Amino acid sequence: MNNTHLPRHLLTLDGLPFDALDALLTRAQAFADGHYDRRALDGIAVCTLFFEPSTRTRMSFTLAAQRLGADVLNFDASTSSTRKGETALDTLKNLEAMGVRGFVIRHHEDGAVAALSQHVELGTALVNAGDGRSAHPTQGLLDMLTLRQAKGHDFSKLKVAIVGDVKHSRVARSDLQALRTLGTGEIRVCGPASLLPNDGTLDGCVVSHDLDAALDGVDAAMMLRLQRERMEEGLVASLDDYHREFGLTAQRLTRAAPDAVVMHPGPINRGVEITDEVADGPQSLILRQVSNGVAVRMAVLEALLRG
Repeated sequence: MNNTHLPRHLLTLDGLPFDALDALLTRAQAFADGHYDRRALDGIAVCTLFFEPSTRTRMSFTLAAQRLGADVLNFDASTSSTRKGETALDTLKNLEAMGVRGFVIRHHEDGAVAALSQHVELGTALVNAGDGRSAHPTQGLLDMLTLRQAKGHDFSKLKVAIVGDVKHSRVARSDLQALRTLGTGEIRVCGPASLLPNDGTLDGCVVSHDLDAALDGVDAAMMLRLQRERMEEGLVASLDDYHREFGLTAQRLTRAAPDAVVMHPGPINRGVEITDEVADGPQSLILRQVSNGVAVRMAVLEALLRG
């Protein structure tokens, strides 16, 4: 792909031009179809530098780098010198000194990856694999690829509902940015008032606290994880109450368009955000999202590190 439209690092989808986003999706689709060079990143070292737990994101980045021929190092904060007080920057700079040129970074602090990007050498590329509640750009890309496979390239005809804990969701923010860039016809956001941000994130969206109304005629329902670690803050009365008001059931799904699709970034709290019947049902694209994650991350690594 032509990477002249891409920034040096992939930190966010906010401000990423349509042509760059479209090119990444097109390249990722080629990878999903099995068309790629297994030596594209031969001799390049990539490190998954994760300061937070991860299953899908970390494993798919590892597979993506390996399939392109990169040397992959997996960093585990729990067994590293960070336990002795080493900073994230010192960790990165030491690995960079060993010759690592690609860093896939997850961090609990907002803006942490962008801050680290200010201190790396020319030729080193960073990918934000999720920072705080700010951004998760490759999740946004894989969600768009999955939606495009199901509904076609013209997003202007689509009605998409994002449901749940948007306030704490870096996934939701990246999805919203990508949906806007792709010209989505109508973006609906639904959740309890305590879980919806009031910082401009939802500008231009149709905001609702009524899931039945939000689902009427939608082409896609993008469910979000209810972040149980936030429950101590009293953001919802109980998990049962949340499921009753905002959980996606088979009955509720009948309000959507007949060919509507269901998505979820994982991990799923079954019986809370979504029932088993829906998560494992014929309209669910949840496992396709996981599969597409490898292809999207291949596209991103190739674009940033090749050449």
